[in-house]
Amino acid sequence: MNEKTALFTIFGGTGDLAKRKLYPSLFRLYKKGNLGDHFAVIGTARREWSDDYYREIVRETIADLNPSEEEATAFASHFYYQSHNVNDTEHYDTLKELSDKLNEKYQLQGNRIYYLAMAPQFFGTIVNHLKSQNILTEDGFDRLIIEKPFGTDYESAHQLNNEIRAVFPEDDIFRIDHYLGKEMIQNISAIRFANNIFESQWNNRYIDNVQITFAESLGVEDRGGYYENSGALKDMVQNHILQVLALLAMEPPVTFSEKEIRSEKVKALKAIRLYTEEEALKNFVRGQYGPGSLDDASFAGYRQEANVAEDSQTETFVAGKFYIDNFRWSGVPFYIRTGKRLTEKGTRINIVFKQVPINVFKDDVEECTQKNDLPPNVLTIYIQPTEGFSMTLNGKEIGQGFTTAPVKLDFRHSAEVTGNSPEAYEKLLLDSLNGDGTNFSHWDEVAQSWRIIDIIRHAWDKTTVDFPNYAAGSMGPKAAFELLEADGFQWTWEPDVWYRERGQLD
Repeated sequence: MNEKTALFTIFGGTGDLAKRKLYPSLFRLYKKGNLGDHFAVIGTARREWSDDYYREIVRETIADLNPSEEEATAFASHFYYQSHNVNDTEHYDTLKELSDKLNEKYQLQGNRIYYLAMAPQFFGTIVNHLKSQNILTEDGFDRLIIEKPFGTDYESAHQLNNEIRAVFPEDDIFRIDHYLGKEMIQNISAIRFANNIFESQWNNRYIDNVQITFAESLGVEDRGGYYENSGALKDMVQNHILQVLALLAMEPPVTFSEKEIRSEKVKALKAIRLYTEEEALKNFVRGQYGPGSLDDASFAGYRQEANVAEDSQTETFVAGKFYIDNFRWSGVPFYIRTGKRLTEKGTRINIVFKQVPINVFKDDVEECTQKNDLPPNVLTIYIQPTEGFSMTLNGKEIGQGFTTAPVKLDFRHSAEVTGNSPEAYEKLLLDSLNGDGTNFSHWDEVAQSWRIIDIIRHAWDKTTVDFPNYAAGSMGPKAAFELLEADGFQWTWEPDVWYRERGQLD
């Protein structure tokens, strides 16, 4: 195993992200041998913690991974804590002393990764102090990992990027989008580029439409305050959904390398049609969940959630239609939707292929030439909660005659395989140790995403919707279904139908 050497400094080391994702992911890397004797972690935050208390917290966060007592103790011994005010220059001097001490103790060769698990308004202050107080090293590497949101619009993102780029070169900035670390997101490229049956038909001659769904069954829970300042458009579409769309739409890279993949993703994003504000209102739908019930469970509406305004105009649901104006995709709609408090949790992609021009199996030949009622072939990529893919084909029903019926060829990874596969943050942390930015967002991608989203946001900010406009437990507002119906299509995945047929959903 290739053991990595580095000092991790986690700003926001007492936070939820660090405890739920970062410490368990670091332990998995430690258990697999990617981290060994030559690593250390400094956790910083405003709280007054001791090293011993911090290590106990770290041990608690990895308890579900069933480490031996010896393993847990050895791993936690690499963790150190410093109470830190990000605006206090003297605290950075103390941080430098501790960093230099640990560099010598663990023979870290000057390799340092700074993880900013904090609000974006502190990013500029932190990186400026890292430079001014000489915490950055000359011997090894200095890499910066940033969590979303990266800005609130193009202007704020551009300003933030300039502040960071004044200290770190682009190649050393790793903007995390944890969806890019998920197994089946990475599998999109394998499905496309390793299978001629798909790549040869991956264009507007054979594909009718593409559907990307990021559905959540939970509400905003305790994130009402954050969500009021974000909404589904910025929280999900600007980053996760547009990243997935770019992977689906990009041209084959010359080589499967960070530079070439990034280049093709940027080209795909730049080919997305920039709507006028009037076009944005026509092609994008927003929703907010109201009270509802599903399967004997009742749910409050968004406006009844904690830290949410009684007359909130924040959207908890977005559906829309993108067009990619290039030779491959001209005329193919890319439908997207994401929302909270929907019928089921699920992230999936449906590639809907064009059907044969004539259904020769119909009894009435004249009707056959006028109408093709065969269901389309659909390639589905399941991202979560299950992972895998399926292909829907038309086959002959058993018995007399030639009545056709859909047949699904289905593959799902077993629970054992998915349980043993690397978690997204584990993969991304290892990528950052290797200096591989393939599964991170480059500034050019972030910038173009904001240009696309800002037009929609500005159009929405000038208008209001009669919220709430969908019941909790449903799959969103009626307008989201009408968006596809107007083009002669429908959503391939409709989990709410099953509940409605059984009287468990209005």
